Amino acid sequence: MDRNTPKLVTIFGGSGFVGNHLVQVLARQGYRIRVAVRRPDLAGDVRMFGGVGQVVPIQANLRNEASVQRAAAGSDIVINLVGIGHQAGKQSFQAVHVEGAAAVARAAKAAGATALVHLSALGVDKAAEVSAYAASKLQGEEAVLAAFPQAVIIRPSLMFGQGDGFFNLMGSLVRILPVMPLISGKTLFQPVFVGDVADAIAKAAQGAVKTGRVYELGGPDVESHKVLMQRILREAGRNPMLVSVPSGLMKFMASLMGILPIKPLITPDQVELLGVDNVVSEAAQKEKRTLAAFDIVPTSMDEILPTYMWRFRRHGEFDREGGSPVIPT
Repeated sequence: MDRNTPKLVTIFGGSGFVGNHLVQVLARQGYRIRVAVRRPDLAGDVRMFGGVGQVVPIQANLRNEASVQRAAAGSDIVINLVGIGHQAGKQSFQAVHVEGAAAVARAAKAAGATALVHLSALGVDKAAEVSAYAASKLQGEEAVLAAFPQAVIIRPSLMFGQGDGFFNLMGSLVRILPVMPLISGKTLFQPVFVGDVADAIAKAAQGAVKTGRVYELGGPDVESHKVLMQRILREAGRNPMLVSVPSGLMKFMASLMGILPIKPLITPDQVELLGVDNVVSEAAQKEKRTLAAFDIVPTSMDEILPTYMWRFRRHGEFDREGGSPVIPT
């Protein structure tokens, strides 16, 4: 390859929430980008993030290793962002988070890629005993490092930003519900801005940090689940009452939701996850395996949430007053 030809990056799962932000970062830096997804016909929007022909969706299914190998062939850098929040049919935690992650790592090695970055999740080591999701993510990390020892593992906390899942979902619910259930209100979270995560992944891919390590990414604010929900109510300008619901009861209700032929709002496994603190560990802070390693100053929720949570106010962006949340004492 001509030394002047831009490097090729293949991003598995690059059309999702994190992927959209990451593709924009890498495109601005001049990389050629393949976005490997199961349905490239549904991922055409990623093309607009780069110049003509710079960003190209291609087909790959982590359950089909041959397709993964084809997608990664010739890549200088491989990034795996694929993850699922609940299991459905053949899309199991084992198939996607463990076997699929290993397949991507093997493909990166076979392609001669100089860097592999794997997106995991914060707290999976602590939650692995109670959550199948966390256990599979942890096993996936181990499988990736076994196949590609120089890989960089990124564990972000709950992410916020334009197009996120959690804050937008909560905003939609508080807009229509008079009462909001609160599960494990004392659990701590350290939400991190998706833009900071995307920048960290890009820097990891470029060799800015030590390889073969696990990095834990959290934002500047550590808040309990209850305080986080209060923040969401303020940003959405809504005032439903927060009512604590025992985890056991919520798991039962989640099990019933799982019977319905629609994507569940919450699963029993996710209820378990809500009972485990999701914050950067003391070990990661001591060893500088945090955003500090990437020379990134974490962005606060105060700076970002108002830029998109206004959509859930009664009068949209023209409603700056909002309501006062009703919080049980």
